[in-house]
Amino acid sequence: MTTTSLAEALGLALLARGWRVTAAESCTGGGIASAITDIPGSSAWFDMAFVTYSNAAKQQLVGVPAAVLVQHGAVSEVVARQMAEGALTAAGADLAVAVSGIAGPSGGSADKPVGMVCFAWATSTGTDAETRHFSGDRASVRLQTVQYALAGLLARCAPYQDEHLA
Repeated sequence: MTTTSLAEALGLALLARGWRVTAAESCTGGGIASAITDIPGSSAWFDMAFVTYSNAAKQQLVGVPAAVLVQHGAVSEVVARQMAEGALTAAGADLAVAVSGIAGPSGGSADKPVGMVCFAWATSTGTDAETRHFSGDRASVRLQTVQYALAGLLARCAPYQDEHLA
């Protein structure tokens, strides 16, 4: 699916649930929020998102504790979970996604190579996190991250929609 078709499907699923979505973004720099707000009528399911590119922003905007950042590093599932949960609370949303990764072309290491992105999706009933490794240049890694984040949001909405449309 394209970014636009993912965002459109997400909007329909959120409307069916009566949910609002938010995002806490690091390596995508607002790309997820941009994809969502590219869809006409998105104000029905989207109020705000957080671009938390720096560690200070992660702390100030979505409440990631400094100790967690020091212990695990910004690119970690632990931090992504904290970002998603903090964004969910700060936005008063029903569903949140968080991404933190290394888009490149520099900044990677043996443990955390370029293309490594940590994701988390949070609702009031829990948080899921996972790490993916994407290939390509900076723009490609960021695009793949946005699309994967949207697909993950959609997967967490769509089961409800499918049940009630059957």
